[in-house]
Amino acid sequence: MQTAASILVGLVAALHVYFLVLEMFLWERGPGRGLSGFDTDMARATAPLAANQGLYNGFLAAGLIWGLIAADPTGYRVRVFFLSCVLVAGVYGGLTANRRILPAQALPGAIGLAAVLVAG
Repeated sequence: MQTAASILVGLVAALHVYFLVLEMFLWERGPGRGLSGFDTDMARATAPLAANQGLYNGFLAAGLIWGLIAADPTGYRVRVFFLSCVLVAGVYGGLTANRRILPAQALPGAIGLAAVLVAG
């Protein structure tokens, strides 16, 4: 179970690296505009906000990677903390910004957190 939990944590970290790239570097291009549904002008106007979100997603990814490489008990605690942050951010974003955030961010975070907790 420990291996499965580590794989899930790695996948959640990779997902947040993808969010970082999308929000910081591709927001005004096809992938970012496809995600947001914004036209060129709105994408340009919101790019600084998206880049800020991308940076936060990068911090979540960095924390999850730290949790994977740190020895336990620190690694376990870091994984639980950052997966909890992913879950809270995903639920908040899903309730306040866009419902698509729930399955895209909150659900993977919840599954990863459950796996880590079960693996103990």
